[in-house]
Amino acid sequence: MSQIITAADIADAAETIRGVAVRTPLLEFMPLNAAVKRRVLVKFEGAQHTGSFKFRGAYNRLSRIEETRRGAGVVAWSSGNHAQGVAAAARMLKMRATIVMPSDAPAVKLANTRALGAEIVSYDRQSESREEIATAIARNRGAVLVPSFDDPFIMAGQGTVGLEIMQQSREIGLDIESVLVCCGGGGLVSGVATAVKDLDSGVSIYSVEPEGFDDTARSLVTGKRESVKTGFQSICDALLAPMPGEITFPVNRHLLSGGLVVSDAQVKEAMRFAFEKLKLVVEPGGAVALAAALNGLAPVSEGPLAIVVSGSNVDPEMYAAIIAQAI
Repeated sequence: MSQIITAADIADAAETIRGVAVRTPLLEFMPLNAAVKRRVLVKFEGAQHTGSFKFRGAYNRLSRIEETRRGAGVVAWSSGNHAQGVAAAARMLKMRATIVMPSDAPAVKLANTRALGAEIVSYDRQSESREEIATAIARNRGAVLVPSFDDPFIMAGQGTVGLEIMQQSREIGLDIESVLVCCGGGGLVSGVATAVKDLDSGVSIYSVEPEGFDDTARSLVTGKRESVKTGFQSICDALLAPMPGEITFPVNRHLLSGGLVVSDAQVKEAMRFAFEKLKLVVEPGGAVALAAALNGLAPVSEGPLAIVVSGSNVDPEMYAAIIAQAI
């Protein structure tokens, strides 16, 4: 496999975001250890700027844009977390940001993206192509297109999550055995796997996806990029990419030990567990790795398990209904 990103790229990204991004905590909870029957460390990206890991990759990508090109701004597409990450990074770097977002994106993500100063262009995710719309806007304005996952700088920025997991676990004297990471297009898990495997090749990395959107899990089995079949829906709005990324999948095919799949019901239960037992607010897409751990989907072992809780951006009404078991 050609080296799409390397550990050196992730170390460079870590230097770029140092002092700008939050070094999020690696947390341990007795109720979670008891439920999973092993030590579990939670990398809580809800504590990151804009409430998800996406700020890492966005800032790493935008900071690399030449000064002469910054005036035309950036264009991205996202259901919300990448949108907020790009908007926040653009504001810090004094650049204009335009985000193509689905009309049914969670209201809290739309509101937060607008509040960060970005222009929002809405589209129908059932009938329109967000990539085509964003590409056309970028071309017309001479703006820089910022993909949500298929970009080496984005992948390297997200990989700092894995670098921190390894550093922080070693700071407390633990050697991680496995890592569970949510997966949409594969930018986060490819970056995490690159960082983790460089520091300890024996660690197993698993992607976790919502049922019906298990394209990476199926692609890992067939060895080629499989697409999502039509007709499926999930509350995990952040993880509904139509197929694995063109440049993320070769990395994941090479480094991942497998793909895990969870149902929306398991995700809701994980969100309730996080609220009641861990005192953490977790969005649906951010809860899939926790759901996989709670349901015993990771290979049985006594070694320490790390899970990435990737974000906390959930609509209050939906969250309240899930916590109250009303939906």
